[in-house]
Amino acid sequence: MGTIQLSYSTFGLTNLDFLDAIDAVHRAGYAGIEIAFHHRQFNPFNLDDDALATVKKRLDVTGIKPACVATASHFFTSSRPHEPSLMAFSLAGRKRRIDLVKRGIRVARQLGAPFVTFGSGFIREEHVRNPSVNPHDLLLDSIQECLREIREDDDISLLIEPEPGMFTETLEQGLSLISEIDSPRFRLHVDLCHAYCSEKNYIDALAKAAPVTGYLHISDTQEGYNLKLVPDSDHLTFDLDFASVLVYIPSTADYLLVDRSHPLYFCDDKPDRSRQRRIEELLARARVQKPPVFVHYPSLYAGTSPLDDEIFTYLISVPGLGFEVLERAKPILAYLRGAKNPPLVNKRVANTLTGVVHFHEIPGVGTLDFDASFRALTGNGFTGYGSVELYHHVEFWQKALTESYRHLSQFTSANRRPQGL
Repeated sequence: MGTIQLSYSTFGLTNLDFLDAIDAVHRAGYAGIEIAFHHRQFNPFNLDDDALATVKKRLDVTGIKPACVATASHFFTSSRPHEPSLMAFSLAGRKRRIDLVKRGIRVARQLGAPFVTFGSGFIREEHVRNPSVNPHDLLLDSIQECLREIREDDDISLLIEPEPGMFTETLEQGLSLISEIDSPRFRLHVDLCHAYCSEKNYIDALAKAAPVTGYLHISDTQEGYNLKLVPDSDHLTFDLDFASVLVYIPSTADYLLVDRSHPLYFCDDKPDRSRQRRIEELLARARVQKPPVFVHYPSLYAGTSPLDDEIFTYLISVPGLGFEVLERAKPILAYLRGAKNPPLVNKRVANTLTGVVHFHEIPGVGTLDFDASFRALTGNGFTGYGSVELYHHVEFWQKALTESYRHLSQFTSANRRPQGL
């Protein structure tokens, strides 16, 4: 039986000085800390050897283990996380991300961290427009280039983290990629929230992935309103039992919400007869009985609201569409969720394979089964650190830090009750 030691990601502590973040994690009782790159708090382009030596000394004094170096999805452009990725269409973009991962390896070497983690990135509009370029090949080549940075005497491995909407989205896809790379230095990073979002049976999937898993991310979540955002095409199919669909109409930049309860057409001008026929055709194809309601797009509220974080998190998970298309959809999502009007949708929007919303919550707030998850992992070969990752909770980090530890510590091996009691 393996063991899980609790850690905390500095990505949820970015309002603190980095050394103060280490102290806060130590005081809260965690055994480890995730070193997350951040353009202001921990920027590898600004940190010299002396600065890293100071960090290493504080880790040694507190006894906190540097569990992993996270190479910051939001590092380059906060409004477009994960970009550029290791599979970016542009070689210059790929090289920027490769350089960041290599800097992660150098930081891990100096601080004594065993893992450096990253995600695959998303299929973007450039990939769709250039089908002759295989994004899978781009990703493989980039990972191999990153691996070349690891020295033979390093005790460091690279980890791929599957994430909702990404090219590498499921644990099975992660396992397949690890098999292709075929390196003892390349393993799996399992995020429990992501697994809950992407796996039909996440407990079984965790058990299967456990033997090649090096590291965990931990947060909670629950079921959402599953919504797919796709461009109009002759090949569109609908399964409204799985997800409603927001169809983008390229010729007019309008959007049709295909939903049994709320079929809506968001437009600047009332559609002509040809467009009306297309709307009727799509709704009939989805077997939506209600007639569509036309919503004047310029009337939608487009300002800030408490829903911004949720909507931002949703939109960055949508692959294959241009960023302007995604930006134009923001007021529609705010309208559905009730930014300035009675909400039509009472759950957070999700773009996942299960309908579970990709929004990291404090453990214990949602419906994820941590006891069963931990048992599936430790019972099938995993031993290591699990870092709580709560980047939505930076403003009330003390609550997130302490409540997460309080809830999760009951499921670690030292405190866990025998199964069935």
